[in-house]
Amino acid sequence: MKNFAVLILEGNVVEREKYKEAFKDVGNFEIIGESSDANTGYNMICEKKPDLVIMDIVLDSFDGYELLEKFKGEKINTKFLIVSSLKSEGFIQKAFDLGATYYMLKPVMTELLVRRATELVEDRLDENVVVVENNSKNREIEEKLSNIFLSIGIPAHIKGYQFLREAVKIAMKTPSIINSITGELYPSIAKHFSTSASKVERAIRHAIEVAWNRGRIDNINQLFGVDIYTPNDKPTNGEFIALIADKMLFEGA
Repeated sequence: MKNFAVLILEGNVVEREKYKEAFKDVGNFEIIGESSDANTGYNMICEKKPDLVIMDIVLDSFDGYELLEKFKGEKINTKFLIVSSLKSEGFIQKAFDLGATYYMLKPVMTELLVRRATELVEDRLDENVVVVENNSKNREIEEKLSNIFLSIGIPAHIKGYQFLREAVKIAMKTPSIINSITGELYPSIAKHFSTSASKVERAIRHAIEVAWNRGRIDNINQLFGVDIYTPNDKPTNGEFIALIADKMLFEGA
């Protein structure tokens, strides 16, 4: 039986380990590499020519869309299975237009992921299909946060995007943590992503600066329903996280 080579590109180390574990005992699959970095992934695809790439859209260096675009029109046998929290039709269609083979929405059951991967590499599955599981609160929150951050100009490929998303989710569950952002919030995010609290703080601050530098102030004010910011009036990390968490809770997320 042919062994199928699989490359995993996923920015969240917990998710990446979960996928690896799921394929560990599947006899006809071999994990040939893993990374959170799109540029590293591009080089591995060129060098190792995997049968299947399982990847998120949110990656380091550049996003999954740009990675797909690099192979668009190329004669390669690699199939791209996207596993992402980006649910809107525009995001999904863009992935397919750039060459994605299949699209699954987070959170995904690993048993289903392995099954779909097997069907894909064995050509037993229709391509350009979106797997939508039963509606879940987590996915609704992920989608809303992704749409908020992209609309106000925070690009999905930078680390601060992932850290901000996690920070808001934590603040929604435990609003009082905003009062201990350095002592509790940053360390919690750092542990989740296997990094340091100082890097989390810097990456979130950078993400907010990117939004301000892109001049999306009108979008930001529109998001909160009131003109609270000007180009020279940038919020602190804690203020920004608390505002978005409060908005999400107010809207029933």
